Amino acid sequence: MKQLEVNSDKRTREKPKRGAHDQWVLRLYVAGQTPKALTAFANLNKICEEQLMGQYSIEVIDLLKNPQLGADDQIFALPTLVRKLPVPVRKIIGDLSNTERVLIGLDLLPV
Repeated sequence: MKQLEVNSDKRTREKPKRGAHDQWVLRLYVAGQTPKALTAFANLNKICEEQLMGQYSIEVIDLLKNPQLGADDQIFALPTLVRKLPVPVRKIIGDLSNTERVLIGLDLLPV
């Protein structure tokens, strides 16, 4: 099983697909190294590589280790993806396996 780098997996790439000033800040809240958490992380990485190619950072937060970190974003189900930037904040719950739903939720595709 692939290990998640909790609270430290920030990725930034060089080639933006969108506007030069767009910066996507994403937080993935999980509860340990569960299969669902690993799937969500893998799906998120794939979507970011294909859609955001450059201007994003991902922070994985394990609420088993730091439960207080979920309070600010009002996390009530796991895994949950929170788009902090660009505003407005958006949340997507689940393993992110429905790519179309994730793209719409992140406002990367029209509804």
